[in-house]
Amino acid sequence: MGFKTDYARVHGTGAAGEGVGHWWSQRITSVALIPLTLLFIVPFGRALGEGHAAFVATYSNLWHALVAILFIIAAFRHLQLGLQVVIEDYVSAKEWRTGLLLANTLLTTAFAIAGVLAVASVLFGA
Repeated sequence: MGFKTDYARVHGTGAAGEGVGHWWSQRITSVALIPLTLLFIVPFGRALGEGHAAFVATYSNLWHALVAILFIIAAFRHLQLGLQVVIEDYVSAKEWRTGLLLANTLLTTAFAIAGVLAVASVLFGA
């Protein structure tokens, strides 16, 4: 029988302290994606089906390229945060969870970088 209080028994255990930051990041990216999606879809939809020249003409415009880059960054960050929650909640084996979280971070970052570089190459005419 111990003489510790309830607080002393649980002090130092519990949440890792990262939940609030994760929650805010996910909410901020979701709110940012609302206008970014609308601003991205309109020029994308106009260029769709018009061929390569229409895409180059559309994304050679600094404003359209900037919106596309911000959309890509926000979308892949939001995807990474959402998949992280699913992996942490539903994968119980620690080895699998660690591997999947690492793959999630690496793949979403790689796809975001590839998307940003693709838009930047069209913008700068590379």
